Amino acid sequence: MLNKYARAFFTRVLTPFAAFLLRRGVSPDAVTLIGTAGVMAGALVFFPRGEFFWGTIVITIFVFSDLVDGNMARQAGVSSRWGAFLDSTLDRVADGAIFGGFALWYAGGGDNNVLCAVSIFCLASGQVVSYTKARGESIGLPVAVNGLVERAERLVISLVAAGLAGFHRTFGVPGIEILLPIALWIVAVGSAVTLAQRVVTVRRESAEADAAAAAEAASGAGPGSGSQGREAAS
Repeated sequence: MLNKYARAFFTRVLTPFAAFLLRRGVSPDAVTLIGTAGVMAGALVFFPRGEFFWGTIVITIFVFSDLVDGNMARQAGVSSRWGAFLDSTLDRVADGAIFGGFALWYAGGGDNNVLCAVSIFCLASGQVVSYTKARGESIGLPVAVNGLVERAERLVISLVAAGLAGFHRTFGVPGIEILLPIALWIVAVGSAVTLAQRVVTVRRESAEADAAAAAEAASGAGPGSGSQGREAAS
């Protein structure tokens, strides 16, 4: 849902920066790779140590590469299937690093097995939510549904909460650390709902597609087609 409205705004904002990188000879693929490396570093270096504020700052700086690389490709006229594949694949890697960082914290210094499990569920469900859409489209279905919590929502909710929770350790703000557990539960429940929405949508669309194909096959095998077959044979 956020993706629908926020992406267009940030694309316009980042267009001058994308043009600047192109003038400096930077390729869209390089931006994709650097952005993913930066997100992974922010998540896996800072989050397992409980440094949520600085980890979020680093991730936020690099996460916008997801918009910059596509913008660059469009401006340069070099959009390609390879670029789309690379971008989508590395998005999954970055998401896994973020929630993996949360899980490592709660498995270690955070000492909370329940929240560790919730973080792992957020990681896995996010991957499966993305897979259901990709798999549905690969078999020719539109998967026409805007899920409750898609990638943009997962990132915004979890990173905003992590950054604010980091105020407790970094600046001594009391009580605010509770925001991250709340956010993880919201993302977990929302991802489960989104997964159910996509599964139901794919089931409905596949049933409609199968019914349309069966009707087309039946109409093609009607009396008219049989007589035409006999005429052709004679």
